Amino acid sequence: MADGFKHLVLVKFKEDVVVDDILKGLEKLVQEMDIVKSFVWGKDAESHEMLTQGFTHAFLMTFNNKDDYTTFVSHPNHVEFSATFSTVIDKAVLLDFPAISVKAPAPA
Repeated sequence: MADGFKHLVLVKFKEDVVVDDILKGLEKLVQEMDIVKSFVWGKDAESHEMLTQGFTHAFLMTFNNKDDYTTFVSHPNHVEFSATFSTVIDKAVLLDFPAISVKAPAPA
């Protein structure tokens, strides 16, 4: 069953970057844009260094469909944030994909 369109970003920040400032900017961006249906992020806390390949943070956004994602990417607020974001990362991996739900979240 399709579960929206996902935008996954894995990041290794450059040395001496104030990551909290970047995270605040990213949270502000997604909160201002209703087109983003959900946004979660986390910092790796458990994996062995050789498995992370230096990546420390993961960001996952959910959109209703690919068209909404395309609209988000071309939005001036995203374009502006991306220009800043690209200057503070050492490397990144991006995956954009239609999500396939195998097991739905349990009701709270």
